Amino acid sequence: MATAQPDSQSLRRARSAGERFVNTPVFAILSRAGFVARALIYGIIGLLAFELVVSHGGKITNQQGALRTVEQRSFGHVLLALLAIGLGGYAIWRLFRAFLGHGRDGADSGIERLGALGSGIVYALMCVVALQILTGPGRSGGNAQKTASDVFGWPAGRWLIGAAGLVLAAVAVYQFIRGVRHKFLDDSKTEQMPRVVKTWFTVLGTIGHVARAVVFALVAVFLLKAAYDYKANEAIGLDGALAKLYNGAYGSWLLGAVAAGLIVFSCFSLVEARYRRI
Repeated sequence: MATAQPDSQSLRRARSAGERFVNTPVFAILSRAGFVARALIYGIIGLLAFELVVSHGGKITNQQGALRTVEQRSFGHVLLALLAIGLGGYAIWRLFRAFLGHGRDGADSGIERLGALGSGIVYALMCVVALQILTGPGRSGGNAQKTASDVFGWPAGRWLIGAAGLVLAAVAVYQFIRGVRHKFLDDSKTEQMPRVVKTWFTVLGTIGHVARAVVFALVAVFLLKAAYDYKANEAIGLDGALAKLYNGAYGSWLLGAVAAGLIVFSCFSLVEARYRRI
């Protein structure tokens, strides 16, 4: 009991410092830069997949592949450095939302805080990947099958893969509901939007969230199948999900629709960078 008081005081001081930081212009700039970074990554993935469908000149890739695509362009290192800053800013914003439990305009639910924590960790890892590409020799990272194979070797690894599949399935459902019920409007400053911007923002958000939900659901299904069958080679990532669409019945049409949806989500993220409640 003697340590409870100091621990409680330390937590309050940490929360107070966090509250002060989230109200600074630096935090707002980093957070909004994160939405731009997210837009660029999903835009690249969607464009490359769409090019594959319409002209056979693109390719199917994931978030790491999108980062490598940026690096290979003119001024690629500069752009990738800016992208890393944006990804780091987005991760910081999400992690602070998870820690504080609210933004400037209201309290978050427990589910929203868990979602913010998971999102913050994912984007922090993407920031690390961007920095590794910048500072290290070019090499391909591990894929979903390699990761699953490693996790299967851990104690209760099969259950961890299954849990990851369930979490991702829940994220897919959340994204779908958020899109079709226009829940994303609650997080944006719609009162500041001109009417035409709000109309298009609603359309972009609906299509973009549903497209992401489809991809996340596919990844979740194959993670759960990998855990059930105890076969790491059945696990897939975002690129694997897009490949499953492309190689299935009506593959070009399905991949084209989802790729277009990811491009739409990219456009939505750019508008959200301006109007999101931080």
